Amino acid sequence: MRFNRFSLLLIGCALAQLVDAHEFEAGELHIAHPWSRAMPPAVPTGAAYLEISNHGAENDTLLGADSPAADKVEIHEHVHADGLMKMQQVDSLVIAPGETVTFQPGAYHLMLFNLKQPLSAGEHFPLTLHFAVAGDVDVVVNVQAADEPATHDAGSGHAHH
Repeated sequence: MRFNRFSLLLIGCALAQLVDAHEFEAGELHIAHPWSRAMPPAVPTGAAYLEISNHGAENDTLLGADSPAADKVEIHEHVHADGLMKMQQVDSLVIAPGETVTFQPGAYHLMLFNLKQPLSAGEHFPLTLHFAVAGDVDVVVNVQAADEPATHDAGSGHAHH
């Protein structure tokens, strides 16, 4: 019995480290810390943020995304036009070799439309990213409290977000 409890403890610690790492690899792409902010129950939209690095020798293109958490997911960016900040849809996004593209509030983000349920802090949801070269990449998006800083990732050390 003692061996079983110890084994369970070791498995639990290993899983906790995987959750804390919260990074994904797909071919030459490295995807770090997919996250979203918690939203009040009545809000039908949300956004997902992450960082995509291309460690390969050729361009890859983010073609879109989808999630069972929302009816539709679109790539969006904030742009400064005529003295105003506006949000607009982007059809695709090229990630050049050696480049890192950061999706964050006020910049690129993945807009989630018609959420199936509220985004609640401490929960997570699946998201599939569609790339021209790497193909479909499944990631897990962690939902953070609305007042939690965007740079915080439960101890994974992602202070560069």
